[in-house]
Amino acid sequence: MKKLSHINARGEASMVDVSAKPVSCGGRGPGEIRLAKNTLKLVQSHKIAKGNVLAAARLAGILAAKKTGELIPFAIRCPSRIAKWALRRPSPAIGL
Repeated sequence: MKKLSHINARGEASMVDVSAKPVSCGGRGPGEIRLAKNTLKLVQSHKIAKGNVLAAARLAGILAAKKTGELIPFAIRCPSRIAKWALRRPSPAIGL
């Protein structure tokens, strides 16, 4: 079994110097939301009173990716130039 770099001989979590390590971020976080048909129509037609729902979701995803190093133990911060966020709209029969 491969030795974990962040676990010391006593099995305790410990800090490791990764400053010389090249930046490489990777990961996916698929998700799904279910909306009532009327709500979906409002989102798709940009008629939600508080603004563009999809633009807000995209921004939230990018900000979350930038905070990865703070939110996930031992994760390295992902530079904002690497963070990508995509929203796909399935067919209207499925929903958003």
